Amino acid sequence: MTESTMTASTSTCARPVFPSGFLWGGALAANQCEGAWNIGGKGLSVADATTHKPDLDPTDYQAAHSITTADIEAAIAYEGTGIYAKRRGNDFYHRYLEDLDLMQEMGFKTLRVSIQWTRLFPTGQEQEPNPEGVAFYHRLFRAMVERGIEPLVTLHHYEQPLALSVHRRGWYDREMIDLFLRFCRVCFTEYSTYVRYWLTFNEIDSIFRHPFTTAGIVLDQFGSLDGEQVIYQALHHQLVAAAQAAILMRELAPGAQMGCMLTRTLHYPMTCHPEDCLIAQRTNRENYLYSDVQVLGEYPRWLLNEWERKGISVQMGQADLDAIRAGTVDFVSFSYYMSMVSTRDDTAMPKVSGNLTSGAKNPYLEVTEWNWQIDPQGLRFSLIDLYDRYRLPLFIVENGVGAKDQLVDGTVQDQYRIEYFRQHISQIGLAIAEGAVVMGYTPWGCIDIVSMSTCQMSKRYGFVYVDADDAGGGSYDRFRKRSFSWYQRVIATNGAELGDLDQLHAVAVSRHPAMERMQSTW
Repeated sequence: MTESTMTASTSTCARPVFPSGFLWGGALAANQCEGAWNIGGKGLSVADATTHKPDLDPTDYQAAHSITTADIEAAIAYEGTGIYAKRRGNDFYHRYLEDLDLMQEMGFKTLRVSIQWTRLFPTGQEQEPNPEGVAFYHRLFRAMVERGIEPLVTLHHYEQPLALSVHRRGWYDREMIDLFLRFCRVCFTEYSTYVRYWLTFNEIDSIFRHPFTTAGIVLDQFGSLDGEQVIYQALHHQLVAAAQAAILMRELAPGAQMGCMLTRTLHYPMTCHPEDCLIAQRTNRENYLYSDVQVLGEYPRWLLNEWERKGISVQMGQADLDAIRAGTVDFVSFSYYMSMVSTRDDTAMPKVSGNLTSGAKNPYLEVTEWNWQIDPQGLRFSLIDLYDRYRLPLFIVENGVGAKDQLVDGTVQDQYRIEYFRQHISQIGLAIAEGAVVMGYTPWGCIDIVSMSTCQMSKRYGFVYVDADDAGGGSYDRFRKRSFSWYQRVIATNGAELGDLDQLHAVAVSRHPAMERMQSTW
């Protein structure tokens, strides 16, 4: 990818103004970075059963991510890491102090991380937590706070115990609610000294795109039972659990805040034909379902009508509905990587993909080397739309561009990443100027990690390069990319300076000639 592939915006000239206290930082998931899959009493998670997919069809993610009982049995029997790259991660478990030092150097105000359920409860069914796992997260959060980095913690980030998928059929089993709340109780009790911002389920809407990693659902366990029925029942259990977790947090950690987390899969109509517009409206409404329930405290009428029309019967009691109504969230967080388009017929159109979705290509947008569309203005659109819908603070907890970086002379000249972030951050500033309330921004994979969808290290997002390859080779040493210094400058100026490093240097020299001698520090 080159700078020329980045989509220019016609409205990024104005300097963005971010509020005081804006939470700049980055985002990680424990299952993609920690490694140490069999250390400290940790049990196997669903992530430990997902494999490297070098030949993944980017337009058929769902088929590539279907998991069978035989796949799980093979993963349980396998004793090493091999094709199970998430068992290695980027070795954050052993190197977190080094990594936090780099984040502090960049000026991070916050870091989004997750707690692996299987470090605290290896099979999910234990009565008491694993002391080594509890101690690890104490060390991690204490080190973050000591460096002035606010923890933003996800409770369920594709990391549920694999044993619960095998023996409980994942979140289809109602008992998962109580098991998850036992885990949450430990998290709130142990870590409320450090953590003020919590998220329940990462991209809870992904349950239809990849039900195994999101909810531990293995469809061949359900015989002739309709897959849609299974997934909706599992989703209901997760929504009840999320609401009850919010209620529990307010009891055990007064003053803390709970957020939901949505994949913002923004859809535009391909044309102004009314049918294209209606399809886009329908698709966007389906995307909002998950945050609607967690913000508004009830299922939308259109979904209840659809269940009735399709003969889907989701088992729920009045206590479930009361909990959903009482356990609404304090803020809305979301991931944003790209937009999509909706149309009546896309059979003859070029296809694109992104974050385990696929569809027709938008002719006005460029794509990354992984065929994800680049749409900075879509982030602005999403922020305004979400805030107008919910009137709650927003938090962009994932955004970024995957690329095949080249380490040369101890760094990566990733101008393409700088340009991507420059345009997206500009659009955040414009959304704030138009009235959206935004708490913070945490770019995804701020230090290179194993990708979620393909289990690759070579698909890199970070400001810091990790010397590791897809097969697990390499020193795992860390190297600052060019974007590291750029993002450091963005944070130091609270988003006021978004030019590339050469531009920033030229401005500094023109204002203060003595600054020229400091070029090596930029």
